[in-house]
Amino acid sequence: MLLKIGDRMGKYSTVGDHPVFDNRQFKWTELLENNWHSIRKELEAILPYQQMLPNLQDIQQEQKVLNQDNNWKTFFLYGFGKKALLNCQACPVTVSLLEQIPGMKTAFFSVLFPHKHIPAHKGIFKGIIRSHLGLIIPGQPGQCVMRIEKEYIPWQEGKVLVFDDTFEHEVWNNTDETRVVLLLDIIRPFKWPLSS
Repeated sequence: MLLKIGDRMGKYSTVGDHPVFDNRQFKWTELLENNWHSIRKELEAILPYQQMLPNLQDIQQEQKVLNQDNNWKTFFLYGFGKKALLNCQACPVTVSLLEQIPGMKTAFFSVLFPHKHIPAHKGIFKGIIRSHLGLIIPGQPGQCVMRIEKEYIPWQEGKVLVFDDTFEHEVWNNTDETRVVLLLDIIRPFKWPLSS
């Protein structure tokens, strides 16, 4: 029953039901891309402490099926609509930008250590859209890459990727350096009768 409702949710979305979206559908992507250097500067002040950052599964226990090592770290600013006050104080510029994004519910720096692979998986809720802003993308183009369904998309520094995480996706950092994106979850915009 839930799966059928989820399928219908995509059809009622004002942005359609696609694995990957056109950034022109979301005005806030330009805001992030225009200010990515400022966001990265705040990130760089955190990275010396990256070994002490929590693993994703430390924050979300259900992620243990995807990650059981210490090679996927997080620095949460917002989680499910709740503000991580101390972390936000360390990133005032980033927070001021995030607060301009309608429907933003989760935002964190997703830190993948060298040679980390996140296996194929799917999100379970069609009511959000996920986004990654590339901040530190090491190696040659294509060494840090995400597969969404059949499409392989390399991250680029300063570029936003918007996608529906209920489609199968998989991630690789095939370099000797750390990869970092700003990961966002945004409420999916809907048409009536699902819009508020």
